[in-house]
Amino acid sequence: MILEVCAYNIQSCLIAEKAGASRIELCADPLLGGTTPSYGLLEYAIEHIAIPVFPMIRPRGGNYVYDADELAIMQKDILACRRLGYKGIVTGAQLLDGRINTDQLKRLIECAGTMAVTCHKVFDSTPDAFAALEDLIAAGCSRVLTSGLEKTATEGAALLSQLITQAAGRIIIMPGGGVRSSNIAHVAETTGAKEFHSSAIVARASNNIADEREIRLIVQQLQ
Repeated sequence: MILEVCAYNIQSCLIAEKAGASRIELCADPLLGGTTPSYGLLEYAIEHIAIPVFPMIRPRGGNYVYDADELAIMQKDILACRRLGYKGIVTGAQLLDGRINTDQLKRLIECAGTMAVTCHKVFDSTPDAFAALEDLIAAGCSRVLTSGLEKTATEGAALLSQLITQAAGRIIIMPGGGVRSSNIAHVAETTGAKEFHSSAIVARASNNIADEREIRLIVQQLQ
């Protein structure tokens, strides 16, 4: 099983790798729910982190409804990730009614080329999870990060299980949202998922650094 750690700084990236995580989602601005990291951080991470790192492509906080200028910026950020040698990115876009903006998402995925594309938790604001999942599959996403349209993956476990059944191997369903060592076994058992997402931050502080022991505990339970 795979643990992806959400990292908001290079310290968390280094800790995640050391503690046995399989992949890193690299973001800036934790208070905004994650935005695109700086170019300097992107360049440094690709040079110093051996496990796969998927940068967040999100130009701002708030909703995921983007105008033409924002979409162009996102495309430039994706191209920068390609030039640096990243193997995947995390992104998403929605319409005003909350549905997935498949036109914009397809353009972002096309821009990504051979990079894998994870749809982030924009999915959890969709009005119809089952229709949204088919939209992501049709657009070409590799996986979706979701808490099953609830605040936490534990609360959304029943829907997560249904989504995994619906996906039937066409896309990876990756539970995230409140995933910790205290509940990872339950989430894994009740959903049937094979990939999981956690920030592994156990004490809320200004530095937002992942806890090495917490990551090790999660990894141990997934083995």
